Amino acid sequence: MEKENEINFREQLAEESDGDEESPIKDRSCDQRGALQGEPRCVICGRYGEYICDETDDDICSKECKQILLKRIRSSSPKPIGPSPTVIKLTALDECVYVSDIMQQCSDSSLTSNQIDSLRNKNDIRVLGSSVPAPIVSFSDCNLPQKLQDNLESLGYDIPTPIQMQVIPAALLGRNLLVLAQTGSGKTASYLIPIISKCYTVRRQRLLDQKRPLAIVLAPTRELCAQVEEQAKAFGKGLPFKTALIVGGNPMASQAYRVGKGIELIVATPGRLVDLLIKHEFELDEVRTLVIDEVDCMLEKGFLDQVMQIVRALSRPQIVMISATLPREVEKLSKSMAEDIVVITVGKVNRPSDTVRQVVIWVETKEKKQKLFQILKSEKHFKPPAVVFVGSRFGADLLAEAIRVSTGLRASSIHGEKGMRERRESLRMFLLGEMSVIVATGVLGRGMDLMGVRQVIIFDMPNSVPEYVHLIGRASRLGEAGEAIVFVNEEDKSLFKDFVRMLKQSGAIIPRELANSPHSQASYQVGSRQKKRKR
Repeated sequence: MEKENEINFREQLAEESDGDEESPIKDRSCDQRGALQGEPRCVICGRYGEYICDETDDDICSKECKQILLKRIRSSSPKPIGPSPTVIKLTALDECVYVSDIMQQCSDSSLTSNQIDSLRNKNDIRVLGSSVPAPIVSFSDCNLPQKLQDNLESLGYDIPTPIQMQVIPAALLGRNLLVLAQTGSGKTASYLIPIISKCYTVRRQRLLDQKRPLAIVLAPTRELCAQVEEQAKAFGKGLPFKTALIVGGNPMASQAYRVGKGIELIVATPGRLVDLLIKHEFELDEVRTLVIDEVDCMLEKGFLDQVMQIVRALSRPQIVMISATLPREVEKLSKSMAEDIVVITVGKVNRPSDTVRQVVIWVETKEKKQKLFQILKSEKHFKPPAVVFVGSRFGADLLAEAIRVSTGLRASSIHGEKGMRERRESLRMFLLGEMSVIVATGVLGRGMDLMGVRQVIIFDMPNSVPEYVHLIGRASRLGEAGEAIVFVNEEDKSLFKDFVRMLKQSGAIIPRELANSPHSQASYQVGSRQKKRKR
């Protein structure tokens, strides 16, 4: 596919150049196309090095990069020779302004194509799109602000995860992205780091109104938004980088006041942000990056109309879509929302992480509570802190109370009808180790970075296998091993076909009752016959 894209690209360039052999020299870096394999690359930004600098013999892409090159040479020389270069004054924000320095470091000119392929293969990175930059092997490879690098180091980010290796350089270059990776792979940092770096550059150069937001992150739940904002503040500590959390449960007046005082990043649920924009006049014309986190969940929960309202309020931003699964609806949405989109995939999409041990138990509905209590009372089988997922809000409250009475463990419930303050307090106690069990609906199953969770118990199976993948992903963060105990019975028969297939792919042990169920058996018999016909 990549070779076909490159051939088509070359043919298109050939057609465009017919009859225009003396096209004008390009003034700006962003007017130049990306370099194809084997073509010269600009020493400043890594784009197509169409010209040779007459003073240095270096490959350059435009007048802008020539001036940057000459300025750097003169500033590093103790005794400049010759006249000072004419500096091009940049009067308005353009993508090429704040990425030019970054592009120098993030271009793949320092790696051969074989090295790039080897790095991607070893880390199970797959890319689809044209002119995708090479992966990075260190956070220092992309000329990030020094304070940002210091913050990453102090937070324990020693080396990028595979998804961060590829997403960070692509996002820094302003590419539209669809990012697919398993839960716990480090996707949040992969988009926050470029956002903070670009915001820092814009504010430092004072190119725009200092109060208007530059980036928006949309997420489906209040908890996920709060978590993303906290991580953003930790990464951006000590930098000119302010955030606003726009979610339900907090007073809208205070949220509007914070945005009005001047921020760089908005982290919001779609509905609350739309409400805020309707009731208060905020300019979003300087927003350059829009991230849609857990985009598959956005579609499932009916957020699409609100997301599209926000997209239409922006002026052609860079769009980054994040997911751990890839339904067809997400593919269609990505193509309709962004042009020239780059798809980056790491690991096995739509499958649980290999670090999660799945223990599937056949339990009749009326026996599930007792089975749960047995596990929670067992020193051998209970591995706190643990999250128990149920199918309803009312069921979460009842089960949390039953756990407290029957086991003596400290347990609490979290769901959409609880107030934000109560939910935050439960999470705080859980994360500090003061509470060993949380009973939750799917509100915690999407993107919640519950560091330290060792065990997930699926008390009620969700409505789909992709949702199941998200839920058990809570037990594995950044490669740490975890365990998922899953209760299943005949009431879940609608999932058996896809569920059994996924368990087989994962190498998990399938209970005899599940394997012998006609709803599982029939689907595999049909699948086997179809496979033989194709041969």
